[in-house]
Amino acid sequence: MATHAASSDLAGRARRLYTEQLAKGLGQAVAAVHEAARVLRDKPAEHNTAQRRRDLCDELQKGAATWQKSIVTGVRQGLLYGASASRMGDLPPTGAVGLSLVDDETIEREIITSRLALAMMDRASWEFADLRTRIATLERREELDAQDLLRAHVLARIVVQGWRAAGCGLAGWREVQPQLHQEFAHLVEEAYHETNRWLLEQGVLADVDLRPFIKRTVDSGRPTAHSGDGSVHTGYGGGAAGGSGGSSAMGPGGRAGPTSASGMRTSVGEETRLMTRAAPLARSGEHAEAVLGRLNRLVARHLPHFGAPTQQQPVSPNLAKAIDHAQSGLRQRAMASTQRDVVVTSAALLEDLHQRKQLLKQAATTQDERAIIEICALLFQSILTEDRIPAALRVWFARLQMPVLRVAVGEPDFFATVEHPARRLIDRMGACVMGLDSASRNVGDALEKEIKRVVQVVEAYPDTGRRVFQTVLTEFEKWLENFFTKDNEATRKGVSLSQQVEQRETLAIQYTIELRRMLNEMPVQEGVRQFLFQIWADVLATTAVRYGAQGDQTKVMKKAAGDLIWSASAKVTRDERAEVIRRLTPLLKTLREGMAASGHDSARQEKELQQLNNSLAAAFTAKAAVIPQERLQELAERLESLEEMLPDVADAIDDSMVFDLSGHESSELEVVSEGGSLPTPAMLAWARELQVGSWYMLEHAGKNEAVQLAWQGMRRHLSMFVTTSGRCILFQQQRLASYLQAGLLLPAQDEALTVRATRNALAKLDVDPARLLQ
Repeated sequence: MATHAASSDLAGRARRLYTEQLAKGLGQAVAAVHEAARVLRDKPAEHNTAQRRRDLCDELQKGAATWQKSIVTGVRQGLLYGASASRMGDLPPTGAVGLSLVDDETIEREIITSRLALAMMDRASWEFADLRTRIATLERREELDAQDLLRAHVLARIVVQGWRAAGCGLAGWREVQPQLHQEFAHLVEEAYHETNRWLLEQGVLADVDLRPFIKRTVDSGRPTAHSGDGSVHTGYGGGAAGGSGGSSAMGPGGRAGPTSASGMRTSVGEETRLMTRAAPLARSGEHAEAVLGRLNRLVARHLPHFGAPTQQQPVSPNLAKAIDHAQSGLRQRAMASTQRDVVVTSAALLEDLHQRKQLLKQAATTQDERAIIEICALLFQSILTEDRIPAALRVWFARLQMPVLRVAVGEPDFFATVEHPARRLIDRMGACVMGLDSASRNVGDALEKEIKRVVQVVEAYPDTGRRVFQTVLTEFEKWLENFFTKDNEATRKGVSLSQQVEQRETLAIQYTIELRRMLNEMPVQEGVRQFLFQIWADVLATTAVRYGAQGDQTKVMKKAAGDLIWSASAKVTRDERAEVIRRLTPLLKTLREGMAASGHDSARQEKELQQLNNSLAAAFTAKAAVIPQERLQELAERLESLEEMLPDVADAIDDSMVFDLSGHESSELEVVSEGGSLPTPAMLAWARELQVGSWYMLEHAGKNEAVQLAWQGMRRHLSMFVTTSGRCILFQQQRLASYLQAGLLLPAQDEALTVRATRNALAKLDVDPARLLQ
């Protein structure tokens, strides 16, 4: 890279390599989409759906080769002549303004193009960030052109335009959209990857760690590359330790998986794949802040004072009046549609949004206000086209646009932090509704009613800024807790049982802590000690929950603990041995009854009693330590008044205090007691951050199904999820973190609703930043 000409030549060769990698892998991608269409065609479906799938197969049978050829031609023309909207097809320029009507197909084509581009970037964001940095460095520019072929949205347009040129309809596209997203995301990721690898071999930024400039999104399918020393290797940025050599996919515990000679990452098994999907999700807060940071930097290039930490600024009078007028119009249209029992379509909401934006911009008095209006419109455009939000609920999200705009203009930190209550409210509501389906009707109806109330409260207090958002956010979270605990028929019984389990587990932890204190300096056999900590503390807790701490049955179990400790101490006289034999049968009977009551099956009982027999045999042969009679008497007295000394459960709790809760399984509550992988501290922290109402995909007991977090106990040590069929599933925190670690429990949405909307807005502003000032 000694001269500018040499650098430009390297950049040109890299672009050609990227193009050829796309062309080389395209055949496999097209074939996979065609196969997915055939699989769909053979599945039973309603008549209209089945006909649509047959039409799609016929279209691909005739046009797959044409589609592939069109894409290859498009990317090679883009390489030779540069990409532009005019060459990519007849989609309207994203910066166009005015109120001219656009036909529905054009709008739909733009939407699916945007979604395809986002799917690509979800998968390949780090690889693209590395490549963008290297190419920009070689070409001595600050940023790639908006219509650079290396950008995902340019390739997405070529793919969609080629699809239409091959005679394939948009209805067919929607049928195979998941497979389309997966195949082209993989294709572009590998093309970026190979181009980065080649540039690395040429010494382009080989010794520079690019991670400070990158925030990775979720890897939706393949393992993250790692450097040879085990540190995470972000694309081809050199690695934290400076190692930029061959990379390997790392399995659990740091085991290296195979790496091809070309440096391509290869799968090392399903567990590794799932772990690499889960890990970045635990850092979603960092990712969200990075997205906001990029938005602020982009806007600041055109408006230098945008986002500066200043005093709250009042909305200009003209704009405030226009916002009030727009809000009133939204309410009236929503009321009219409700009275007619008509669900407002996304297309109608978007058209309304576009017209409102133009009127608001005309009323704005500063460039900053116009930019904020544009950004807010883009945010809500993304939210209103989110197909995972039920159609009946989108209108309520739409009605938040004006209150959010008012806050965004008046409070600069709205664009500076994800912790702003307006953002958090939208994200919390979005997390609750973006997993609903027809099987969740009862939840959906109640949730719609509460969201309607929340929106109406926000509208009723337009001049209170963030305070009203914070108030309704708190109310919404309290409503969620109350709904699942008391009002939802599917979860009420499960929550009640979970609370009983929590009470038992809390007592068991307290008993364990106090027993450890009592036996800390007492020479008790190790086998007896562990039995008391791991088994009998749970038995005492179970009995106390059922019969009360001072109940007769609880006193029997406490006495059994003292008798066991006495029996396991050294017996050096014949009378002592005879007394042990006399007490042994009733003691063993009590131990069995206690273990059975706390859910231990007969096999577990036999195993534990056999280990205790070994301890008792040691006492008979005088190999055990002698415990003075006065110490035993003191122990008996402390056991009798055990509840008076119980510590607060906030005392230190270690892994040995994780109890087997399988005895609490019933038809109303399933307890997850196995599975997952050893969690890291980060995963444990993530498990504590999950929020009630959010949706997840759970892989458990041979099923992969959507679940909603319905209840969390004190300090979130227990968490209960409910499936769409009403089955309640309980996790201890350690097990929950294990499932997160292994990728067996994944959020239904990989990022918050406003973060995704911000990324979509960024994609459009990247293409046409001038719209900020129009």
